[in-house]
Amino acid sequence: MNKIKYLITLLLVSPLFLHAQPVEMADTMRSEGKIYVVVAILLIILSGLIAYLIMLDRKITRLEKKVREK
Repeated sequence: MNKIKYLITLLLVSPLFLHAQPVEMADTMRSEGKIYVVVAILLIILSGLIAYLIMLDRKITRLEKKVREK
């Protein structure tokens, strides 16, 4: 029970000590429009990974069907 009280106290008090400071790099990238390039590259990489996983799943499904037939 003490651990739960400690955890709840920590979660409630910790935001008081963490002062959110603006990130200069993010502001600079956003103002220059570079953030959109970063987001676009991340989306390209993510879509490539998803496409690869879908293709891999289809190949594995085909192999499983072949094994069941034999």
